[in-house]
Amino acid sequence: MGRQETGRAGEDLAADYLHSLGWLILDRNWRCAAGELDIVAKQPGLADTVVFCEVKSRRGTGFGPPLEAITAAKMAKLRELALLWLRDRKVTAQHLRFDGIGVLFARSGSPQLDHRRGIGA
Repeated sequence: MGRQETGRAGEDLAADYLHSLGWLILDRNWRCAAGELDIVAKQPGLADTVVFCEVKSRRGTGFGPPLEAITAAKMAKLRELALLWLRDRKVTAQHLRFDGIGVLFARSGSPQLDHRRGIGA
């Protein structure tokens, strides 16, 4: 599995996981000139909160766990993209939250998901 396939598979697993929790997926792979948002969703029970999920997938831990790739610079970019998405989609929300979902594809066994809520707050 190449890098793009790994990323796509990780995003698919993350979206399926959120859906299984009852989350409403508002958008996937939204792109603009400034960059891309992986998953935009609403969590049940948080009516006026939009959650922007950054998904990081890896095939091993040689470069550290997947969520380690979400740096301060990446968080700044995610905040910028979130505001652009809200404007583009004409969505208003009282609260925004940023979650990270790490997907590790081990050589043997099932992929491991690590969902961290409220990263970079």
